[in-house]
Amino acid sequence: MLSINPSEIPIPKLHHYLLGAIGPRPICFASTIDKAGNPNLSPFSFFNVFSANPPIAVFSPARSGRTGESKDTYYNVLEVPEVVINIVTYEIVQQASLSSSPYAKGVNEFTKSGLTPIASEIVKPFRVKESPVQFECKVIEVKSLGEKGGAGNLVICEVVKIHIDESVLSEDGSIDQQKIDLVARMGGNWYCRAHGDALFEVEKPLSTIGIGIDNLPAHIRNSNLTGNQLGLLGGLIDAPSEEEIQSIKLHYNIEKSDEDLGKQLLAEGKIKDAFCILY
Repeated sequence: MLSINPSEIPIPKLHHYLLGAIGPRPICFASTIDKAGNPNLSPFSFFNVFSANPPIAVFSPARSGRTGESKDTYYNVLEVPEVVINIVTYEIVQQASLSSSPYAKGVNEFTKSGLTPIASEIVKPFRVKESPVQFECKVIEVKSLGEKGGAGNLVICEVVKIHIDESVLSEDGSIDQQKIDLVARMGGNWYCRAHGDALFEVEKPLSTIGIGIDNLPAHIRNSNLTGNQLGLLGGLIDAPSEEEIQSIKLHYNIEKSDEDLGKQLLAEGKIKDAFCILY
């Protein structure tokens, strides 16, 4: 195990470790405007949502690790404390990357990237027409995290208006994760596409309490099952009774514990049956 003291390695190396390990990171396409009315558009992967009531999103236009300079976005939100957070999808990821080029102040990234600015309803910065979800935000605080290169600047925003393209909605009106085709940043030049086989569901235990891996029989805990497989078993609300265990084993025509069959049943989502077979 490589152990590192962040203060003892160069900032570029530290940056590499942080971004290589912490991902995939959602991408915020931040649209801002300066006091002279010049628009700016730039993507940020130091971004996420942190509250629903009130609806709060935070992104960080960090200082350049090479020059120590802050981005135009940072100065813009100090001058005009408003921003539109546009969500980046696979369809516009190359244009988003292009807009991150270090253009001189005053250069319109909408023009450079070929994206379409459309008027917002509440805030001054423009929305990105091609983005399927756009959040108009008021900036409520900008917190500087340092004065040296690589230091972040947390831009804390309250969402005051949301625009959603109906083409990404499911029948129940929620955002369909298969339709929206989101992308995220990884380390280096790598991105991740949240689409197709990359998507999988894990049921949230919002109102249920699982028995826990600690309550599984020792021979199951110490078997060749993976952590994920043990997690599924530990998520059972109640351990099957001895009568249920014998009934399930009779159904599958086995008498002893069968790890291979148990793994197969776990893969099929038959968690209680798997428990009984592994018991």
